[in-house]
Amino acid sequence: MTATATETATADGSAPGQSAPIRVILRMEIFPEMAADFEKVWLTIGEAIATEPANLGQTLVKSNEAVGLYFVFTEWRTEKEFRDFEVSARHTLHRQKLKPYRRAGVMDVTEVVFRLEPAGQ
Repeated sequence: MTATATETATADGSAPGQSAPIRVILRMEIFPEMAADFEKVWLTIGEAIATEPANLGQTLVKSNEAVGLYFVFTEWRTEKEFRDFEVSARHTLHRQKLKPYRRAGVMDVTEVVFRLEPAGQ
């Protein structure tokens, strides 16, 4: 299967003339003994972030190979809207709630280059 741009959508799925959504990837090392509580707190925060108009969705995943390693994938309409949210007072409160669970973390803001749908869709 090859990914190609069409007249109705670009290779990343955005409409022509429209910027592609961005994806933020957050890698978090959580204290293993606090993982269950972290997941509950993250879900509450995630539900609040889902109400942000620029947020297009988010996913929390945990490693099956490294204990206490989680990844958060969030998608935003534009980088500017994400950056505005990132420095907002409401997001500062979210980060404060998660801080006790985190040993370390790294964030990358990425742009979608290609998005391929499963065959047959």
